[in-house]
Amino acid sequence: MEYTGAEIVLNCLKEQRVDTIFGYPGGAVIPLYDALFNYHHDFLHVLTCHEQGAIHAADGYARSTGKAGVCFATSGPGATNTVTGIATAYMDSVPLVVFTGQVPQSLLGRDSFQEIDITAVTFPITKYNYLVKSVEYLPSIIREAFSTAMSGRKGPVLIDIPKNIFTAKGEYISASRLMERKKSSPVDDSLLWEVVEAIDASEKPVIYAGGGVIHAGAEPELWELATKASIPVANTLMSLGCFPMDHPLSLGLVGMHGHKETNLAVTESDLIIAVGARFSDRVIGTKDKFAPGARIIHIDIDGSEIGKNKEVHFPLEGNVKDTLRALADKVREKDRSQWLSSIRSLAPKGKRHPDAFSPANILALAQGIVGKDSIIVTEVGQHQMWAAQYCKVDSPRRFLTSGGLGTMGYGLGASIGAQIANPDKKVLHIAGDGSFRMNCNELATVSKYKLPIITLLFNNGSLGMVRQWQGLFQEKRYSQTDLTDDVDYMKLASAYRLNGAKAENLVQLGEALFKAIDSKKATIIECMIDKETGVYPIVPPGMPINNMITGS
Repeated sequence: MEYTGAEIVLNCLKEQRVDTIFGYPGGAVIPLYDALFNYHHDFLHVLTCHEQGAIHAADGYARSTGKAGVCFATSGPGATNTVTGIATAYMDSVPLVVFTGQVPQSLLGRDSFQEIDITAVTFPITKYNYLVKSVEYLPSIIREAFSTAMSGRKGPVLIDIPKNIFTAKGEYISASRLMERKKSSPVDDSLLWEVVEAIDASEKPVIYAGGGVIHAGAEPELWELATKASIPVANTLMSLGCFPMDHPLSLGLVGMHGHKETNLAVTESDLIIAVGARFSDRVIGTKDKFAPGARIIHIDIDGSEIGKNKEVHFPLEGNVKDTLRALADKVREKDRSQWLSSIRSLAPKGKRHPDAFSPANILALAQGIVGKDSIIVTEVGQHQMWAAQYCKVDSPRRFLTSGGLGTMGYGLGASIGAQIANPDKKVLHIAGDGSFRMNCNELATVSKYKLPIITLLFNNGSLGMVRQWQGLFQEKRYSQTDLTDDVDYMKLASAYRLNGAKAENLVQLGEALFKAIDSKKATIIECMIDKETGVYPIVPPGMPINNMITGS
């Protein structure tokens, strides 16, 4: 049966079991949105205020569900407005399928109105991208796009469709949900046994878990390996939730803002088992001094990451879940209580004041009231690191943040996507005033779709993280980091018909949180924070991770 190209797109999305689309219409995609009018029972289309909001929402949907997020945007500025979100997803291996409109083929290459070569723009930040040249290619391209986004190391794929392709007629025959792709080869058995022997012989091992654990759904296998062999687990920002943080083997965050005992344990270890992690500069600091006495095992589905940033002794390219399964089956149980006790002795001994209106207490109270099962979404900055340090995340896909790209303005859009994907869960959006103001226009989307997102807004009147660096490393030359203009965030909340509350102590914060939950309505809770409050520990740039400024 013949369909228009636009109808073929929508039928293919149904075929892939897509239920939600985030997007914004425009001239080049008018035929697509016209077709969507007749398919409105098949999809929830979420109209955001800006294409960047739409792409971040698709990202939040994907991270919180494990499914591919879908975004529509028009040509020219509509397409370029998605670039930051595509790059965010690419850096963090998030599966997205992005459909952009393009000017008709007859106008390509003529500097036509709202023409941009978006496939060239996004070539470095997509797993693959397509310019569709004939309606007959649409079904196979879309199927391949979803398969590419979801297979191997996951990531974004872009499909650019000229306007005339949307209106052209072509054949559509329903097919299977996903095209079969080549599976990764199993790890060589002899190498696997070498790794097992190295683990068994180790006295001071550490598992360095990355986001690849969550992408592979390998949390049970990681648990079994860690608990069977009594190996402590350190987390990157992307892997929070892959191992329960209240478990005795959990070390929490490692790296530039990692916990003191975690960074010291990694430095003193004799074996690092890196799982789905990429040895980023924010984790390893000075690479030659990262775990200097340790042998390195690196498990990753993406062979290009192995040895890229840190020389490894045991390269294990393959599916993380399968490889961890094989290791967990083969390693011996071993008493490493002495090593674990040594790590615990490295932890700071000081206790925080229980009544202080500090980031640690604010986040502990908020998570205690909202619940551990809530989804935490952060912007980027000091508040992001406080959340990573202090929030207890015990299950995967419950901590969403921009890691590799560090995208300010990510959080509100991602919160929208997470809340729509998980309507029965509470979403706690943690923001700084600087990040919040980048995309706060999406409060209109929150209001329109009646999403009960709770925003915890840390207001220190500054670009806190940059200001902290200026204070520590630039002789307190505070250049353009003080946000001295007086924004009334309560009036902003009211303007969008949302609830707002200001908190200057824990009692006020608790009251505001309970009220927000009872109201089942989106609420902005502004927490007033001293601008001198810093994130500690912090590793100075260019230094090894055991060289920490602790702030005490």
